[in-house]
Amino acid sequence: MKTNLKQLSKQDLFLFMERAGQKQFRTNQIISWIYKKLAVSFDEMTDLSMAFREELYNIAVISNLTLLRRQVSKDGTQKFLFELEDGQTIESVLIPNSKGEGRFTQCISSQAGCAVGCKFCMTGRLGLKRNLRAYEIVDQVIFVRRFISRQRTNGTSSAIDTFIKESPGTSHSEDKTDITNIVFMGMGEPLNNLHEVGRALSILTDLMGFSRRGITVSTSGIVPGIRKLAEIKPLVNLAVSLNATTDDTRNRIMPINKKYPLKELIRACRDFPLPPRRRITFEYVLLDGINDSPDDARRLVKLLAGIKSKLNLIPYNSLDNTEDLKPPLESNVFAFQKILQKAGMTAMIRKSMGADISAACGQLKAAYKSS
Repeated sequence: MKTNLKQLSKQDLFLFMERAGQKQFRTNQIISWIYKKLAVSFDEMTDLSMAFREELYNIAVISNLTLLRRQVSKDGTQKFLFELEDGQTIESVLIPNSKGEGRFTQCISSQAGCAVGCKFCMTGRLGLKRNLRAYEIVDQVIFVRRFISRQRTNGTSSAIDTFIKESPGTSHSEDKTDITNIVFMGMGEPLNNLHEVGRALSILTDLMGFSRRGITVSTSGIVPGIRKLAEIKPLVNLAVSLNATTDDTRNRIMPINKKYPLKELIRACRDFPLPPRRRITFEYVLLDGINDSPDDARRLVKLLAGIKSKLNLIPYNSLDNTEDLKPPLESNVFAFQKILQKAGMTAMIRKSMGADISAACGQLKAAYKSS
């Protein structure tokens, strides 16, 4: 069986090259081609001899995702539907960053499906299909970065059409962009796949050169996972999907709270090590009549007192017409924010991007093939 080079750590790749009779510098060449130059085939590795490339084709492969569809929102957000090697599918989202032209955030998935079952999240309705491998997590970033690079180089998307099997009518953007931030906020609960997420973080920072300050791992509140994440180097940003100020309310909309109630979750957040000028992000999906009252806001102030934090207030994005959850009134959203800000908290109302293509917070649901 051929070896997928993206499954190998730098040390493993060195040993692989050694067994192939190659010198140590070949390891750095391969790493540069895969993670810096974004090569998808050995033919692209032009500083390797033809004989060595032919040998690599016999003993190794470079994994790649298959793009089934790309959708472009009216606000510039792009959603990618990827097929994995076993036919499972995941989604990843490229979001325009308001801090500067050409700066994008990529929202990536860590699992196919999700077992947590938050009531406001479409992915949770799928159940868990499987964990992603580290290379499948990283391949989302590699694919989109390569996609962007080809657009920038050619001024058109036509040069990358050979990578795409997409549905009719899908449009292409000609934006010249690059990824500056990565958020583990796509499909799945990252801390339920922490071993592979940790390996992916090492690749993103050590081999691809992303700053740890630009990477955020989000969780629904897996307390042991938060404590283990604190031990992984490099230490990245933590975001916690909070969404309620009492156990009764959180139990209703986030079943995971029954296992890890608010008291335990907040204690783990207080213990999470924060470098200077770093804060924990608490995400709070506002639901009409459930968690958006002035009393909820005041409880939230007390709950997070003493934690270096910032709050993202996210008006609920409707999933379908059969649910009993509703978006909050705009006046309630502003009133909620005002109470938090008056108490000295940093609280921002986060505009949902890509809602028209079901790419907004909580809306990801890959088109799974029946098995």
